[in-house]
Amino acid sequence: MLRHLPTYQDPNIILGYDALGDAGVYDLGDGRALVQTVDVLTPIADDPEVFGQIVAANALSDIYAMGARPLTALNILAYAPSLDLSVVGQIVRGGMEKVREAGAVVLGGHTLKDQELKFGLAVTGIIKKDDLLTNAGARPGDRLILTKPLGTGVVSTALKADAARPGDVDQINGLMVQLNRTAAECMMAVGINACTDITGFGFLGHLLEMLRASGVSARIRSQEVPRVDHALDYIRRQMVPGGTRKNLSYVQPYLQFASPVDSLMQLLLCDAQTSGGLLMAVPGERETELLEMLHDRGVSWARLVGDIVESRTPLIELT
Repeated sequence: MLRHLPTYQDPNIILGYDALGDAGVYDLGDGRALVQTVDVLTPIADDPEVFGQIVAANALSDIYAMGARPLTALNILAYAPSLDLSVVGQIVRGGMEKVREAGAVVLGGHTLKDQELKFGLAVTGIIKKDDLLTNAGARPGDRLILTKPLGTGVVSTALKADAARPGDVDQINGLMVQLNRTAAECMMAVGINACTDITGFGFLGHLLEMLRASGVSARIRSQEVPRVDHALDYIRRQMVPGGTRKNLSYVQPYLQFASPVDSLMQLLLCDAQTSGGLLMAVPGERETELLEMLHDRGVSWARLVGDIVESRTPLIELT
């Protein structure tokens, strides 16, 4: 998308906008690097405070995917002058609470007038250069672990159509406000080769980015991929975000089928997520240790979903 923008050369840029990374990375020159990202969302929850929490967790996720520790955040808020300011306050408060939970601080931000409500955060983290993780390190023999279930996009779409079960909405809100902090701490303790977070491009879209960046392919066990309650039922009822269908169209040329995978599951694997989980490529000999640590520390949805295989071109084999 950004390939036609002019490049900006600087020896301190480790990852810029022309890379396939989850965040930008800048070398501080003292063995440390800054990791920076920005994300903005339109409302995805009815409760303003929950919306603010989701936005913050979503933005922080890019920092965690690189193995970094978040330091500071800046709010970005657009709203119509007619909007009740108490709602604005609840949104911002929700975001600040989640940033505080991450051990970081909100320094300020910027507001502007817009007829459509939007809220986001620009987040800065820090990491030792030698510890930096990207999505470019996956190696043949690695096992793929996903830490949150898929389906938040289809349930959110159903919510907008007033067709979602209250329990399902509660479930996805609980998942989306959940920080990837614990999952990131586990992967850094065990040692993995690559990581990315699952957001708007869906599971297969972000996996494909990892495969391209790493020069490998993957085998995915579709039925092992965790999913929220009734996700396939919502897809069957056509509660599918437009972005999900675009994601599937994008990845289809790279898909191979070792066994039949129905169209509902293919859409779920491409569902556009908000504040999704981390997808980790871990050496095979550390898979059990990482899964046990994740489960012991409360990352209960973590599952082994596939393997990295050698290949000259990036392909995703589905079973």
